Amino acid sequence: MKNKISAVDLFCGIGGLSYGFVQAGIKVKAGIDMDENCKYAFETNCNSKFIHQDITKVKGEDIINLFDKNDIKVLVGCAPCQPFSTYTLKQDKQKDNRWQLLYEFVRLIKEINPDIISMENVPNLLNFKKEPVFDNFVQELEKLGYFIWHSVVYCPDYGIPQKRKRLVLLGSKKGEIALIKPTHTYKQYITVKDAIGNLEKIDSGESSKKDFIHRASKLSDKNIARIKQSKQGGSWKRDWDEELKLECHKSESGKSYGSVYGRMKWDEPSPTMTTFCTGIGNGRFGHPKLNRAISLREAAILQSFPIDYKFASSAETLKFTQTSKHIGNAVPPKLGEIIGLSIVKHLEEIENGKNKK
Repeated sequence: MKNKISAVDLFCGIGGLSYGFVQAGIKVKAGIDMDENCKYAFETNCNSKFIHQDITKVKGEDIINLFDKNDIKVLVGCAPCQPFSTYTLKQDKQKDNRWQLLYEFVRLIKEINPDIISMENVPNLLNFKKEPVFDNFVQELEKLGYFIWHSVVYCPDYGIPQKRKRLVLLGSKKGEIALIKPTHTYKQYITVKDAIGNLEKIDSGESSKKDFIHRASKLSDKNIARIKQSKQGGSWKRDWDEELKLECHKSESGKSYGSVYGRMKWDEPSPTMTTFCTGIGNGRFGHPKLNRAISLREAAILQSFPIDYKFASSAETLKFTQTSKHIGNAVPPKLGEIIGLSIVKHLEEIENGKNKK
C-alpha cells in the first residue's frame, strides 16, 4: 500500500510536512513554494524535487504530471498562516490577502482530483472575520465528494515538545478518515529539558564548533542583564529591577506582553515557535538556564526536526534571520508524520474492507 501513495506538498517551505510524510513511508514527488531560499533544506532532507513557483501560477495539469499513473494521489499544504494569527486578527487596518491562497488550494484540488487531501493551519483560521474562509473551504471539498475530518490538535499529545495548537484537516474520496489517536499522555509530554537539555552549552552570540546550526543570537549588555534576572516561566513585571524595564511595556497596553524576554521552563513543553523564536524580545524564548535566547538548532528540535536536519550547506551560507523564519513557519515534522501515518492507516483500512463509502 505505501508504495502506491505519493504526495505533492504545496507551500512546502523547508520540508517539515514532507519530511514527516517520508518518515511515515509516503513518497513525496515534489514540494512547491515561492521562497527559493527553502530549496536546499527541502531537497537535501526530503530527497525530493523543489519547485520554485507562486501557487497562483501553478496549473493542476503541472501537478498531475508529477504523479505516476497508478499512484494514490495525496495533495497537502499549509497556506501562510500569518493572516490568521492572533496578532493580525487584531490589526483592522492591516490588509493581507494571503488568506485567499486557501481558495487557490481548492482550485488545484478541483483540477487535480486527488484521492486524499490534508491542510494544516493556525486555529484562528476558524475565527477569521473577513469572511468564513474555513467553512467555505470545507463546503467546497464536500461538494467535490470528500469525507472531511478536522480538529484543533495540541502538539504535545503527539510527542512534539512544544505547546503548539494547529488546525488539521484531512479529506478522502475513499471513505471516512481521521487523525490517529494521541500517542502521549500529559505525564509523557516531552519537555524542553528532554529535547535540548543535552546540547552543547554555548553563550550569547556563539556557535558550536561541531554544529554551525547550534548558533545563538548576540544579546546587548542590557539584554544580558535582563535575562540574568529572568526566572523560568517568570515575567519582566516581577523579575526585573525597575531600570531594566522598557518604557513601552510600562503602558497599559504593554503590560499585557508579560512573556516577552522570558525564560522557558525546563519541565514543560516549550511555547509555540514563531518566526522570531531566536530572539528574547519576541516571546518566552530565553533558554531556561543559559543567559541567551534559544539557538537555531534548539528551535528546530523544539519544532521536532531531527538533530541532523540540514538547513544550510555551510556556516558561510547560513543566514540566521532567514533560517529562524523558516523554522518558525514550518509544520513540525512529527505532526507531518502523524498526518502521514493517519493517511496510511486509512488507506490500509479501505484496502482491507474495513472503511468504505
